[in-house]
Amino acid sequence: MPEFDTSHVKNIVLLGHAGSGKTTLAECMLFEAGLISRRGSVAERNTTGDYHELEQERGNSIFSKLLHTRWKGYKINIIDTPGYDDFSGEVISALRVADTGVMLLNAVMGVEVGTDIIWEYTEKFKTPMIFAANKLDDDNADFDKTVREAKSHFGPNVVVVQYPRQTGAGFHEIIDVLRMTMYHFKDNGGKPEKIAIPEDEKAKADALHKELIEAIASNDETLMEKYFDQGELDEDEMKNGLKQAMIHHDLFPLFCLSAERNMGSGRLMGFIDNVCPSANEMPPQQTKKGEPVPCDANGPACIFIYKTISEPHVGDLSFFKVYSGTIKSGMELENETTGVTEKLTQLFLVEGNKRLPINELVAGDIGATLKLKNTHVNNTLHTKGRNFELPPIEFPAPNMTMAIETLKKGEEEKLSQALHQLREEDPTLLVEVSSELKQTLIHCQGDMHLAVAKWKIEHQHKLEIKFVKPRIAYRETIRKMADASYRHKKQSGGAGQFGEVFMRIEPWYEGMPEPADLNVRGRDVHNLDWGGKLVFYNCIVGGAIDARFLPSILKGVMEKMGNGPLTGSYARDIRVCVYDGKMHPVDSNDISFKIAGLQAFRQAFQQADPQILEPIYQLDVLCPDDLTGAVMGDLQSRRAIVEGIDSEGHFQKVIAKVPLAEMDGYSSSLRSITQGRAKFKMKFSGYEAVPFELQRKLIDDYSKTAKEEYA
Repeated sequence: MPEFDTSHVKNIVLLGHAGSGKTTLAECMLFEAGLISRRGSVAERNTTGDYHELEQERGNSIFSKLLHTRWKGYKINIIDTPGYDDFSGEVISALRVADTGVMLLNAVMGVEVGTDIIWEYTEKFKTPMIFAANKLDDDNADFDKTVREAKSHFGPNVVVVQYPRQTGAGFHEIIDVLRMTMYHFKDNGGKPEKIAIPEDEKAKADALHKELIEAIASNDETLMEKYFDQGELDEDEMKNGLKQAMIHHDLFPLFCLSAERNMGSGRLMGFIDNVCPSANEMPPQQTKKGEPVPCDANGPACIFIYKTISEPHVGDLSFFKVYSGTIKSGMELENETTGVTEKLTQLFLVEGNKRLPINELVAGDIGATLKLKNTHVNNTLHTKGRNFELPPIEFPAPNMTMAIETLKKGEEEKLSQALHQLREEDPTLLVEVSSELKQTLIHCQGDMHLAVAKWKIEHQHKLEIKFVKPRIAYRETIRKMADASYRHKKQSGGAGQFGEVFMRIEPWYEGMPEPADLNVRGRDVHNLDWGGKLVFYNCIVGGAIDARFLPSILKGVMEKMGNGPLTGSYARDIRVCVYDGKMHPVDSNDISFKIAGLQAFRQAFQQADPQILEPIYQLDVLCPDDLTGAVMGDLQSRRAIVEGIDSEGHFQKVIAKVPLAEMDGYSSSLRSITQGRAKFKMKFSGYEAVPFELQRKLIDDYSKTAKEEYA
């Protein structure tokens, strides 16, 4: 029998901006439950959560960590998440399997931009939420300001359950308006003394108690009627009303903490046990087909893989949530995506870097297993014949790209294997081998994300690498019509080569009229793999070139469009009309006309007012109002065109179009000029002409290194 049934398992995720105290709170919760004998600290680099060498080196969380604790007959699974937006994938995957979120607010800073961004994810998942104002022992803490900002950012449904009698160094007492009692803590925190609310706080506590009751009653008609009849609700009614309102994402209770001094964590854990929903009290998970999967320990087995990590000398460790059934070690489950049967040889509870073997896990619980060879993040495993497939986690698109190279030749295969492993562990990191740029590219969330990837490759895979600025995928086109001809003639004994092509090229645009002065005999439209079109016309009259050679001419044109005359970039949006030429009865062949077509196109292109196009991205920067000017100034130095400024919550969103070539180092620059208080997203917008001086420089740079292609 499992130690805890489904109703007594609670899954929470600790959320908040970097530095809000998530890891310290997790340490308090483990200590209060007696699972650790001494609280570690981030400063001393000895917390249970931030055990990874890289986290200890940097002093902040980078990976989400699964912990668990036991409190008064309940098991609480805790997922501690990083606060930097570079690691948002860790937050999103944790939210996918959690049943309650605990959002920490730094009472010194108030609501920070990272908190707002995380809130967007919680809104998407409709996760029941608790707010906790932390660092109330700091002399600069401002509880009332933090509450005002929380209500302003997240709505009036943020309701105060606790408030501090005093903030700063004198923070020792928390007044609880749900239980209408005061908790008095000793200097070293821990278990508080429960005492009556002092007379000088009664009026404030009564007002907040009434406000809490009205908020709870307003979300439940039965409770509303009872409140009107009796003017009061008892504690159990308030707890049940709070639970239902949280499940429906209607109320967000706010608690008080000093995680550093271990004040308030026990009461928070008690609320999680007594009020926060377990998985079987939440709406059932839906399959991709819209079928409900009830969270029932007696149902068919179904688990969802939300995270994978690779551990030296151990292998891949897959983290999962049990959505249905009871999972036992040795059980065989079918992977819905791959169709492969996987055997769960071992099951574990996870405590940071500790693996605690266990025989079974019930629906609603979270655990881990080893060595699932053909199973990855977002896969659903289930009892054979059930065909469950749960919706995948949708990870954010990357914001930054760098090219990666090995410092030693011959290690490209090892690098490929290392990048594959990184991708398995982190779905927000994308790897692309670009044939166009002739580089291996890493697409990631920002410079910190990139630094973590570099550390892993160097320390875990023992490879020396460097990141270099990725080449820019320019495009080439033309702005006017031009005619050219080319005769290819080669005689070297025996059969020779001969082909002559007369060609006109023009800028192509949708709806342009047919050539007025040429006899059109055929028209082919080619949608190019790299965007844009090539429209190819056969305007040959009198059999000057046999029709069988036209595909060879087209092949030559396409070859040159794949290696443009100006910078070797792809060419696009051109109309080509072949209108004359000559053949030789013996020496004309496919290669002759391919070369003639290529060279005629190259010459015409150079005469047709050629233009280099550069990729333009839409950039959205979210920042506090007082930093808008600095953000805009930096963007203008990057040839950006600021298109507008919108208000988003209590932040300003600067919207701009910026050339990709100017975005090198932007993640670091933005963090520097805003002290980490701004975030950005970017997506491809289109291609636009580069300035004249830049075009000339690009052509000059290319001409120094390129070898002209002659057959």
